[in-house]
Amino acid sequence: MKMTFRWYGEDDPVTLENIAQIPMMDGIVSACYDVPVGKEWREESINAIKTRAETHSLGFEVVESVPVHEDIKLGKGSRDEYIEVYRKNIKKLSAAGIRVICYNFMPVFDWLRSDLNYKNPDGSTALIYRESEISALDPNNSELSLPGWDSSYTKEGLRELLSEYKNIDEEKLFLNLEYFIRGIMDVCEQSNVKMAIHPDDPPWPVFGLPRIIRDEKTLERFLGIYDSEANGLTLCTGSLGCSAENDVPALIRKFGARKKIGFMHLRNVKITGERDFNETAHPSSCGSLDMYEIVRAMREVNFRGYVRPDHGRMIWGEVGRPGYGLFDRALGAAYIGGLWEAVNKSG
Repeated sequence: MKMTFRWYGEDDPVTLENIAQIPMMDGIVSACYDVPVGKEWREESINAIKTRAETHSLGFEVVESVPVHEDIKLGKGSRDEYIEVYRKNIKKLSAAGIRVICYNFMPVFDWLRSDLNYKNPDGSTALIYRESEISALDPNNSELSLPGWDSSYTKEGLRELLSEYKNIDEEKLFLNLEYFIRGIMDVCEQSNVKMAIHPDDPPWPVFGLPRIIRDEKTLERFLGIYDSEANGLTLCTGSLGCSAENDVPALIRKFGARKKIGFMHLRNVKITGERDFNETAHPSSCGSLDMYEIVRAMREVNFRGYVRPDHGRMIWGEVGRPGYGLFDRALGAAYIGGLWEAVNKSG
């Protein structure tokens, strides 16, 4: 297991020096965040991240993410052009030593929450999701702005994009995903890069938009598109775990035994109702997930990939990117490292 930490570049309040001081930290997870979706990354920018990380004795072997252009998800005629750009980016990342690319196939937005700064009784703040609040909103409202919306779209552009998805159901979206995967797998295999798809977050339809990577059945169908070591999963315990229907340790045992998990996001969530959840501190007692059992499952399948502590609370007066502060994620990394040592010594 290689412990990593997400870093958003020079503008991130969490510095590489901060990250390097966290015990058992092997490397960072980052990306060229200033490149528009569908454009080629510059070798100089990729290598600059690598050099900066190595200056602090940190590796850079996982990218999160190389976003998939909406034209690919929609199955437009222009998708081949964007797939070709994606192929070029895979080659460039491989040349810089990248082994895993985390990505998702969620329409319009990435993860979605109803509140980024929910105040807990202890004074910390966290990300939460309330289905009733989301369902009551009109996504075409020009004033609507929610955590997870792509801020690069204008209000009018967002409405037009949502309109285009009216003709895309789950089956069409899955077929478009299949087209994308088949279009990049040869270069992934040649470049020794594993594509690791991230589950939908949350793992159910939102605003009528389809979600197709959400449970055991859909994960199995996805992996069936192309049977290769290059086609794998980012198993996010929080994204899958916010649905009580998902047995996260069982998913790790099933797909980990087949060496289909290239990257893991480890975090805890507290399920507070049907399709309602709070993000919490990492320990098992803080949420609905048994983190010890999750780590034990990783050990049972001899997991040797990359992990990172995922979303944390904002604690001790820290101000920064919600979910991506230093303190609580550092505590999470230390907790995960302790669990890993415990299961190894007891096994």
